[in-house]
Amino acid sequence: MAPRPELGNGTSDGHLDHDGSGTQSKDGVVLPAYSTAALVDDVQQESGDDPWDLPALQDTGMKWSDLDTKGKVMRVLTAIVKFCLLLGFLYMFVCSLDVLSSAFQLVGGKAAGDIFQDNVVLSNPVAGLVIGVLVTVLVQSSSTSSSIVVSMVSSGLLEVRSAVPIIMGANIGTSVTNTIVAMMQAGDRNEFRRAFGGATVHDFFNWLSVLVLLPLEVATGVLYKLTELIIDSFNIQTGQDAPDILKVITEPLTKNIIELDKSVISGIATGDPAARNKSLVKIWCKTETLISLQNVTVPGPENCTAGALCWGDGNQTWTQSNVSEKINLERCKHIFASANLPDLAVGLILLALSLLILCTCLILIVKLLNSMLKGQVAVVIKKVLNTDFPFPFGWVTGYIAILVGAGMTFIVQSSSVFTSAITPLVGIGVISIERAYPLTLGSNLGTTTTAILAALASPGDTLANALQISLCHFFFNIFGILLWYPIPFTRVPIRLAKALGNYTAEYRWFAAVYLVLCFFLIPVTVLGLSIAGWQVLVGVGVPIVALIICVVIINAMQSRCPQYLPGALRTWDFLPLPLHSLAPWDRVVTSAMAFCGARCCCKCCRKGEGEDEEKCSQRDRKSLEMYDNPALSNDEEPTQTHF
Repeated sequence: MAPRPELGNGTSDGHLDHDGSGTQSKDGVVLPAYSTAALVDDVQQESGDDPWDLPALQDTGMKWSDLDTKGKVMRVLTAIVKFCLLLGFLYMFVCSLDVLSSAFQLVGGKAAGDIFQDNVVLSNPVAGLVIGVLVTVLVQSSSTSSSIVVSMVSSGLLEVRSAVPIIMGANIGTSVTNTIVAMMQAGDRNEFRRAFGGATVHDFFNWLSVLVLLPLEVATGVLYKLTELIIDSFNIQTGQDAPDILKVITEPLTKNIIELDKSVISGIATGDPAARNKSLVKIWCKTETLISLQNVTVPGPENCTAGALCWGDGNQTWTQSNVSEKINLERCKHIFASANLPDLAVGLILLALSLLILCTCLILIVKLLNSMLKGQVAVVIKKVLNTDFPFPFGWVTGYIAILVGAGMTFIVQSSSVFTSAITPLVGIGVISIERAYPLTLGSNLGTTTTAILAALASPGDTLANALQISLCHFFFNIFGILLWYPIPFTRVPIRLAKALGNYTAEYRWFAAVYLVLCFFLIPVTVLGLSIAGWQVLVGVGVPIVALIICVVIINAMQSRCPQYLPGALRTWDFLPLPLHSLAPWDRVVTSAMAFCGARCCCKCCRKGEGEDEEKCSQRDRKSLEMYDNPALSNDEEPTQTHF
């Protein structure tokens, strides 16, 4: 038997060479393998690749010129089949977004109507803002929450000035949909980084615009006065309903799943007691209203109908009045029309169903796009989407993208659908985040123009107020674009989205924390403080906002000009580690998930195979060790991240 080789530093005896890699000895004995994590890290550091750079989409197949006739025919047929499948999955994706919106309205629609009822709270601009956020998140549709606001203003329950912050909040709440869509790409670290950054650039634009424009509106009423001037200057006539192209395409499927009576939410918000006992699920799709003159009792002669008969009969006063009677003609044909289920149960069923279809379609769309975007086709698509016009007209490209985003949103009549559709494209690297940003800004504009056309269809007596609110929404986004786009230095949302994308790529659980924190916990907390009184809101909110501003300024100085800071503030190391790094929290989350996984695994083992807990734990530890081996993973190891 050959003698066992000993480890050494030289290469002449067949041991580890000078760079630490394993080699075969002269005697032909293969030495033990060692971890290549250090080598992988060195290669990544030397390459210096920016994770935000668009990945190179290489062609792995044969060139077209090298194919024979049969191969060319098969390639064309394969491309046609993939394109048809892509359209089918995209159609199901859009339909699932529609059903998801209906599910949220069934689960939280009446609660949204109740939130809108408290006029005392709505008069507080900060409370109005967070109510707009919460209601839009609950119903998953800014158009629905905006229509509720319009109906409240039209009925005199809410002033236009008080409705402006609610419209701003609706603008924020509508961006939650594409943030949820981005979380479906968490499987690949770099795809998730780009997708989450591309989705949250919409969030940061809306939040930053509100932080500047809401105080300005409260102090000066600039949006209210500007839109009032426009309304008074033009003799605006009632127009037609906004085009509903997307509904024409999706309605044949979605109306067979669920149809909602959205007037119920508006009725609750406007204080109609009969609306509270109605179901949001539409049962009768074809009805007829008959108006007849009937004898009715009134409290006194002064309440008699003008020009009609009025007489007394004992202690009662009678008059003649037109009474409308609704006759049901035809039941709806959707699957829940005959189901005797409460709104909450129907909403939860549709929520689970729509999320399942949404996730499945998104995964299949991404896989199909990855397989289709290869070779010269991918080069052309990426070049068209991400290349600027030649000098000196490069600045025009972004504004063209804004117009494209506005036009596409106007066609599909939903900013959520458009931004959710481009989010996976950002994730797989077809569209850069720099190009997705102006497309998103255009999408914000597109959804407001649709609301303006819808407002033009209002009756004459409510046209002015409805149109003024829609114009407030429009100019809010115009002012936001002027603040955060024309000068490259002011495109702060892109930098913030990239920073958040880096955090969520390293600690993927933080994406869920961000979603819950930004769209639920913070708005609910601010709403609670607003209900307690403006003194409480200012007393608690101002110190927190001041602390956040100080932290942001110190962070900027630490990275750009640390010499101007005191020695203790040049880093955050003087704070406990959990206060300036996510690494300790990551260990807690990872340990909790590993514990839950181990417990579930052991229970399954005991039930299915009769193994004891010790063997199960050993097997689970081995699987975790293999999973954590850097040589077997494509993802880089998490590193400590500081604020």
